[in-house]
Amino acid sequence: MLFDLDGTLVKTEQLKAISYAKAVTELCPDPPPEEEVLEAFTEVVGLSRREVAQFLVDRFGLHAAAEGRMRDFSVNTPWQAFVQVRLGIYEDMLDDPQLLRRNQWPHNVALLNTARVEGCKTGLATMSYCAQVHRVLEILDLADAFDFVASRDDVEHGKPDPEIYHLLSRALEVDPDQCLVIEDSPSGVQAALQAGMDVVAVSTPLTREGLHGSGVLPLDRIVDDPRTLMDVISRVKEEHGM
Repeated sequence: MLFDLDGTLVKTEQLKAISYAKAVTELCPDPPPEEEVLEAFTEVVGLSRREVAQFLVDRFGLHAAAEGRMRDFSVNTPWQAFVQVRLGIYEDMLDDPQLLRRNQWPHNVALLNTARVEGCKTGLATMSYCAQVHRVLEILDLADAFDFVASRDDVEHGKPDPEIYHLLSRALEVDPDQCLVIEDSPSGVQAALQAGMDVVAVSTPLTREGLHGSGVLPLDRIVDDPRTLMDVISRVKEEHGM
């Protein structure tokens, strides 16, 4: 059983969205309401850091302001400067362990723990970078919860490219069609499906509309009510003869 991290095990997608909104506010001379930035973020949730940053720089006209910060961070493009502003904000948020612990998704963490008890091989496929991943896992007491962890540092192409799921399949020595992936975003679902894996998407307020609107999964593979998660997982496992 393979898990995404941000938005699946912990509400870091929400925290990241807030950090992006604060970075827009810091750079924009006439900042939009935070809710407007959060709404824009839902269009790119699950994509790479570069793609999210470039989208928001374009959407909110931050080129000039971000360009003015390029020298501060020794970077070559406005989107990179925007990323550095946002990372400073996000790192401050991660310095609060209680904030992360309060923002776990308990239903998905419970599923991970059940999979381990049942003897499933477990893997993590995240578009966060290695240092942040291990920091979050340590705080959540999940550092030893996975047989293999794959982060953005380990692949050339991010989700929705299937590379990271192919990597997990090889590392765990499990055929893709024997892997069940737990994701929350359309891009993550697409990556797993393209890798030849079965997927259950557990939606969040940030991803629910995108999951239902994209048509990437049948409705019986999308969990909107976490109380039904274990029933859905049991049905999927029966379909696979597990």
